[in-house]
Amino acid sequence: MSPQLPPVAPAVTAELVAALSPRLRKRLDSGIAKLADRPVVRDGAVARIAVDDDTDLELHAPDGAVRGADAVRCGCLLAPDCLHRAAAASLAPVAEDTDSAAPQDHSAAEEDAAQAPETATPQQRAAVRAVQLATSAVLEAGTDGAGAVLQAELLRAAHTARLAGLHRAAATAVSVVTALRAARAADPAYHLTDLAAGLYDVLSVAHRLPSASGGELTALRGTARQPYRPDGSLRLYGLFSEPVLTASGYAGAVTWTADAEGRLYQVSDVAPGGAGRAVGAADHTVRIGDTALTHRELARAGLAVSGATVSPTGRLGAGAGVRAVRAPGIGWHEEPVARLWAEPVPDQIARALAGGRDLLFLDVTLTGTAAEAAGDCLLADCAGVPLRLTAAHDDPALPHRDNLRLLSAARGTRLRVVARLTPAPHPRAQLLAAEHPTRADTRLDIGLDRLQGADLPTTAAAPSGSVPVPISVSVSASASDEAPIHLLRRRVHQTVSGGRPVLALPGDTRADARHLRRSGLTTAAELLTDLHSAAADRAHDVFGRLRPTDPDRFARAWLAAAHYTSELGRTLCLAAWTP
Repeated sequence: MSPQLPPVAPAVTAELVAALSPRLRKRLDSGIAKLADRPVVRDGAVARIAVDDDTDLELHAPDGAVRGADAVRCGCLLAPDCLHRAAAASLAPVAEDTDSAAPQDHSAAEEDAAQAPETATPQQRAAVRAVQLATSAVLEAGTDGAGAVLQAELLRAAHTARLAGLHRAAATAVSVVTALRAARAADPAYHLTDLAAGLYDVLSVAHRLPSASGGELTALRGTARQPYRPDGSLRLYGLFSEPVLTASGYAGAVTWTADAEGRLYQVSDVAPGGAGRAVGAADHTVRIGDTALTHRELARAGLAVSGATVSPTGRLGAGAGVRAVRAPGIGWHEEPVARLWAEPVPDQIARALAGGRDLLFLDVTLTGTAAEAAGDCLLADCAGVPLRLTAAHDDPALPHRDNLRLLSAARGTRLRVVARLTPAPHPRAQLLAAEHPTRADTRLDIGLDRLQGADLPTTAAAPSGSVPVPISVSVSASASDEAPIHLLRRRVHQTVSGGRPVLALPGDTRADARHLRRSGLTTAAELLTDLHSAAADRAHDVFGRLRPTDPDRFARAWLAAAHYTSELGRTLCLAAWTP
């Protein structure tokens, strides 16, 4: 995936790939790899790729995205039936639907919901079945085998689902394609857990929607656009800013604020771009009213808003009727902001796991660092609970890793921090903002501000160029006492990476199943056995030839295992945060 190219609508990519001959489809992935190495030149709304010395390929995006197949033009002799057009569309980021970017009036959203049928329509059942089949094919192939052709089939199904009013399934299917492209391109922003979560959500919606009704069906359908409610006048206090850098080619900044009741609001500036835009967006003026505040300034100041409109997730609208002026900010230890840290930590965790906001407001004492496969993490004590604080982004252009490394040298320092929960069997969260270790009333945006050695307490400062020595992690139970749910979760994730063939390899899984049963996880043992059985289920016909696989059975077995690990993981996560 190339962030230099404009986003391409899912239906366009699906159309261009479907138009290829079987011979060209087999060459599509290699064609994408070759095109990725060619230079891209942007000229206004046109992105131009030099296929060779005599041939150019153009993507026309007058509104910032490619919305039609005729907007992808190639100068080669085989055009428009050439491989280049489909390769370029598959290489570009996936565009959001046109109607998903515009705020929706709340009354119109309620009217649409009232007119929606109480049960899924035949069109919706057919559309969700297409999504289910395409997703099952991706799951069976794994990231290694889910090339551009399978991705295009999933994009086609997503487009069909959106036309049928299944916006949640469509949006999640598109996010799966984006994650697949990031995985195959070895993008540092790719995370296996995110792709697994996307596949789980798509298959879960497809499984539940045909028999759903009422409120459950409404939630499974989703909405095309976020409804913005009028919220009158607001007095907001800046909390922190964080950079946004997604695998789908979007970047920017989000500034979090709170009102006098402790409710959180977001001001965002996210657009197509890379790490450079994520770094620079903090110095862009916020897009609300006529205020001249930048995101970095708003994180420390305040805002008085009149005529405010707010989405269900707390995102502030920037309509013509919104007015905003700068107002004084307050410190994290002052009311009303301080009430965010006064809420008991277990209550914060329970809300996040129930689908509420995942931001945590914690008082911690730094205790050192620990080495992990993904990089060192910062250790801290949170009211008697040993906590691991990790980097929100690994991109070297952002200072997350460097800041965590320096903070780990300030052992014994007590800080008030903001973090984002990472569900795990042990307390774990991404560090987003923190108090300065030596300067009172000064706050740090971990993804934007860069700490220096001189910022550390004198007694804790490490010598120049030194790296803090990792220390052991104290846990409430030994490894042998922990629930071995990882034995099942590992197979769930292996399926996402390698597909059915990885689990179909000959091997004895009875040892893992016995371990799970001895730990009281009988259901997990049965799910593990069923998953391997579904993967290896390849019957032969009367001539000894292998029959086609049953993707439905394998997808159901994987979905059951993923659902079990997800629900058990939530329970273990909540228990881990309880002192």
